[in-house]
Amino acid sequence: MSREFGTDVKASPADQKTLLTLQSIDTGVQRTAHRAANLPEAARIAQLQAEIETVRLRRLERVGVRDDAQTELGRIESDVAVVAARMKRDADRLQSSTSVKDVEALQSEIASLQNRQNNLEEIQLNVMERVEAAEDAVAQVDTERAGLQELLDEVVAKRDAELVELEAERARLTADRESLAPGIPADLLALYDQRRARGGIGAALFRAGTCGACKMSLTGNDLQAVRAAPSEDVVQCPECAAIVVRTDESGLI
Repeated sequence: MSREFGTDVKASPADQKTLLTLQSIDTGVQRTAHRAANLPEAARIAQLQAEIETVRLRRLERVGVRDDAQTELGRIESDVAVVAARMKRDADRLQSSTSVKDVEALQSEIASLQNRQNNLEEIQLNVMERVEAAEDAVAQVDTERAGLQELLDEVVAKRDAELVELEAERARLTADRESLAPGIPADLLALYDQRRARGGIGAALFRAGTCGACKMSLTGNDLQAVRAAPSEDVVQCPECAAIVVRTDESGLI
């Protein structure tokens, strides 16, 4: 047989056929790992996390506006309290004063303070409205953030549930492999693992003159070389080097 097809390993047709089952298990493990690493929920989670971060930054801005308004309101309320205290003090002094000049001065100051109080109260009302609007804005963004967080929690829970299922599948397949592999001759298993490490497929069914791993079709002398190889010879594909397992389905008879 041509050297490019042959290996130094020999195994019974039954042992070679067992490699197909082993490859099916290993393919399942690979597929499970790929699915776990590429769950659609992962992209959705990243999107929601980005949206939540955007909302968080927007909330910081709105909280800043609210806090500034509350600080301004506190300052105005303090000014109102000072003016009110001065008005009360002047009113008390006015009640006890007997000096016409002092009475006139106190009355003038009280009138001025009253105007100041009226202006401050008008400003206070406007700022209170700003505080209320700012608090509403914060509440709105909090509601938006809560909704996004709830949605994120749902998607994370779905992803985690799928990961649990995939891990259970991986564990089952791993157990199947651990049960099957010891029954395969060591040199055949080593060759299979070596070939699988190269391209992910260590063994494939040879059917209708075609390698099941790389889908290369053999014709002419190449096909004749495979047909002529003793059944105990472990044959590899000249294109991808995977072990090609010959069975009744191979169409070599």
